[in-house]
Amino acid sequence: MSKIAVLIPCYNEEKTITKVVNDFKKELPEAEIFVYDNNSKDKTYELAEKAGARMGREFRQGKGFVVQRMFREIEADYYVLVDGDDTYPAQEVKDLLNVAQKYDADMVVGDRLSNGTYAKENKRGFHNFGNSLVKNLVNLFFKSNLKDIMSGYRVFSRNFVKNYPILVGGFQLETDMTIFALDKKFLIKEFAIQYRDRPAGSVSKLNTFSDGLRVIVIIFNLLRYYRPLFFFSTIALALFLFSLAVGLPVITEYLETDYITKIPSAVLASGAMILSLIFFVCGIILDAIKRLESEIIQLKMKQ
Repeated sequence: MSKIAVLIPCYNEEKTITKVVNDFKKELPEAEIFVYDNNSKDKTYELAEKAGARMGREFRQGKGFVVQRMFREIEADYYVLVDGDDTYPAQEVKDLLNVAQKYDADMVVGDRLSNGTYAKENKRGFHNFGNSLVKNLVNLFFKSNLKDIMSGYRVFSRNFVKNYPILVGGFQLETDMTIFALDKKFLIKEFAIQYRDRPAGSVSKLNTFSDGLRVIVIIFNLLRYYRPLFFFSTIALALFLFSLAVGLPVITEYLETDYITKIPSAVLASGAMILSLIFFVCGIILDAIKRLESEIIQLKMKQ
């Protein structure tokens, strides 16, 4: 029988954590339930422990740090990652695990968006826009067709968990792990789930604008890391076109008069053209390094 671990990172979830632990114990009596507390100022730790969860702590603030510690310390065949705010129903977990086992998938995402439950339940309208924007950007840049990039309800294979380096500390985690899986060709599946908003008295730690901005920034940073040739070639092309726009009048003047009077324009155009070449060469070199790194990871997974 496969060993299953349910991972619940928590920060100030005393209103819901007991129910979440009990719900997953009921649905997966064979699984181990882990709650790692992230400097909660309420009774989250005590209530989770009383409910029968195996406890841990992470003192660096941020969901990414908590999950990093959980992935490093916990051993299992399948890992269920879920928030402690009772927005994701435990009743869906067997379906997610069945998909993971049926397709031998490395990541199964609980898709909140396809059936409209997130749009219906979520009371923060800008979050719907943010989810769609992130989804469309990731699908565009990484040539995928995923329905929900930022869901916090996922099942992972051991292969993914032990080979995924978590390099983000906050709520950009879901975006980061999705892009890593896409880039390294891990098998991703999605399963539509019911989403429900937080119960009364439970407060979200997300800030719509600041966390949304961080996610957008990390998408472009990850584009720089995972698609360096595209990223730097785009900058190189922009500089090349700028150089032509500034330099063509200079070239035209020289061809017509054998003189150059637009010295500042000539210097600016030359500098932009040199920078364009530098960015393009950087893209080629970094793309080769990135390919080598991907090959090393693939060889490591075969060991």
